[in-house]
Amino acid sequence: MRKIKLCFLTFILFFIVQANAQEKKVYKIHTIAFYNLENLFDPVDDPTKFDEASPIMKLNTNREEVYKKKVSNMARVLADIGKEDTNNSPAVIGVCEVENREVLEDVVNDTLLRSKDYGIIHYPSPDVRGIDVALLYQKKLFTPISTSSHELKIFDDQTRKRVYTRDQLLVSGKLEDDLIHVIVNHWPSRSSGEAKSRPKRVAAAKLTKHLVDSLQAIDPYAKIFVMGDLNDDPTNESIKKVLKTEKDKEKVGFKGIYNPYENYFKNGLGTTAHRDAWSLFDQIMITKPLLEKDYSSFQFYKASIYNKNYLIGKSGTYKGYPKRSFSNGGFTDGFSDHFPVYVYIIKEVGN
Repeated sequence: MRKIKLCFLTFILFFIVQANAQEKKVYKIHTIAFYNLENLFDPVDDPTKFDEASPIMKLNTNREEVYKKKVSNMARVLADIGKEDTNNSPAVIGVCEVENREVLEDVVNDTLLRSKDYGIIHYPSPDVRGIDVALLYQKKLFTPISTSSHELKIFDDQTRKRVYTRDQLLVSGKLEDDLIHVIVNHWPSRSSGEAKSRPKRVAAAKLTKHLVDSLQAIDPYAKIFVMGDLNDDPTNESIKKVLKTEKDKEKVGFKGIYNPYENYFKNGLGTTAHRDAWSLFDQIMITKPLLEKDYSSFQFYKASIYNKNYLIGKSGTYKGYPKRSFSNGGFTDGFSDHFPVYVYIIKEVGN
């Protein structure tokens, strides 16, 4: 039975895998993460969007103080994800429920993250609530090559009027020397009911699948991360039938997609809860080339839900749930109504 030893070096973790006395393999590790930042709005009214409906704008007093604390709380979580194993914050982070680029600048310039020198990729979207998706990346680890925002056109079933929702963000770039692609999503919500809103998420999944197919048409061996708050569980139609995901790595075919969160969901775990029922809406999925045995380039190691104790509500209506920021018209000094998710990727770096 082989033993795994851990060794830290300047914020990068190396796995030393000792198969026997003669053979040692050393692996570099990075974290790829996603987090729903739950209504990260600034305290200033923007007349061009419906931001007055955001929780912070409904506060009668102390908006500036609440905003600063909310930003600090978001930075704390982002700094912590994967840190216990990598001694570093994530190399790449997808986020959603952000009002604009400025709120992200405040997060990455927090004292807990400033030294990491995160870059920001953000496009304003037409979402009616004024919330967007974005990508954060450590400049010393990831170099963007191309970025694009992709509009999701969906319509109300009865009125046939356009429903304005979040765009999907596609970023391609080099993680160290490896070319990777990241698609950041925030699919339409279930606010009108799961069944009634289902076609909207199916449409979102079809757009995501189109982006994946387009990347694979250029390079069948593209390393793609599909991440986001999908407002669907891993077993729902949008994911299983449209994206055609597999829960077992061994069953993922050429150009296929692996979803490590399906097994978590089937084991009763989730990232958000409602009426004492857990959902696993936040997921990171990967394409087949990240499942290979050739560790001369980055490969998938494992996936997790970041559900540390400090992120869990200890009392009240939401006891045992993710500790949300806003409740009953006030600020709770919490974090988000979703847990973050993350994956580790590793690469062999020599003896």
